[in-house]
Formats: sequence, structure tokens, C-alpha cells
Amino acid sequence: MELIRLNKYLAQCGVCSRRDADKLIEQGRVKVNGVVATAGQQVSDRDTILVNNKPLKGKEQKVVLAYYKPIGVICTERDAHAEKVLMKLIDYPVRVTYAGRLDKDSEGLLLLSNDGDLINAMMKGAHGHEKEYQVKVRKEITPQFLKQMSDGVYLEELDRTTRPCEIEQTGKYTFRIILTQGLNRQIRRMCQTLGYHVQSLKRVRVLNITLKGLAPGKFRELTGAELTALYESCGLKRP
Repeated sequence: MELIRLNKYLAQCGVCSRRDADKLIEQGRVKVNGVVATAGQQVSDRDTILVNNKPLKGKEQKVVLAYYKPIGVICTERDAHAEKVLMKLIDYPVRVTYAGRLDKDSEGLLLLSNDGDLINAMMKGAHGHEKEYQVKVRKEITPQFLKQMSDGVYLEELDRTTRPCEIEQTGKYTFRIILTQGLNRQIRRMCQTLGYHVQSLKRVRVLNITLKGLAPGKFRELTGAELTALYESCGLKRP
């Protein structure tokens, strides 16, 4: 019998995020075996859990989605001022969340899942997971620019130097780049520091998952060997 923290269990059941689960517990809206739950409480599948006096259906089957985020969509669950919010655009019966956001002006691959362990593993920068991008800038690319990007760029705003990365010129104004970290607006900041302005940015790969076959605004559910390889690359066993 596996015991896990109640907030994690609620998240796995698709009720809400762990943070929101903590709020529900603090407000006394969660009961375990007829008793009001407490913060940090551990539970198992054998326990009877009520949220707002309604019983849970149990943990959902784990799913992973590959989604092509269009330009203009904001990676958030709630934003009263946003015209296009990611989680409102994905019509899927299971509550999922994303690993590694893309800014509003960027497009491309997002991985979404209801498996918190997988999300956390993909988000940890120390793991060095590869993310590949296609980028177009407004100034002609030079060998010096490519070398500086490859060696690492000091970002004054973040007081961080980016990790060395793989970069390849694909046209007069275009290049592909593979990052192993995910600093906020990293590619745009790197280019700006070197005097370049990004005109377009598309993420085409995360680990072994690519955009192949996806149109903007569409998603597909990962299955088979592709899904198994994703879990293995994150050091996890596929559920």
C-alpha cells in the first residue's frame, strides 16, 4: 500500500494543482475517512476522500500530450486579461499542466501531462534535457555571433551565463539551437545581448518528442515506444 501526501494525491486525481490542493485542505474542504484533513497528511487508494463533500473517483490514468502552441497564446491556467490562455484552448477530458513554457510571441512544442513526477523531472534544469529551436533574426548572422552563442552569453538581467550549446546556421538570418537549460526568454535575451533581435522563434523538439505531424493549435497523445523513451530519458519508469 503506497502512501503519498494528500495534496499530491488530489493533483493526481485531476482535482487541482498541489498549491490549490493545499488551499482546499487549509479551508477544511477535504475529508479523509470522514475526518477533516490536515496539511501534510498521507493517504492511499484505500482511503475515502471527499472534496466539498463529493467523493473522488480515484487517480487518473497518466497521459502525456504533445501540443503545438500557436503565437499569441499565453502559457498559464488563469489570466483575466489574456485573450488566449493555454489551458482554456486544450479540449481534453483530463486536467493536464505543461512542462517548460513558451512566451506569447513564440510558437512550437509543449509537453503536457497529469503526471506530476514527469513534469518535475522535465523541469529540472540540472538534468540537462535537450530542447531544440528554429530562430530567425533581423540581422545577418556572423561566425562571431555563432561562436558567442555557442560558448555561452552573460545575461546581465538574470546575472547568469548561459550554458554552452549547439548552434547551426541554416540561412542568412536563421539558425537552429539546442539548449539544455530553460532560463526566462533565454534565446531572446542571448540574441539581444549580442545586438540581434529575434523575429520568430519555434520550439521543434523536447527530448525525443518533435512537432512532426502537428498543426498549430493541435495536440496528440503520446503512446508506445515514444512515450516509454520519454520516461526513460527522465529517469522514470513508465506507469
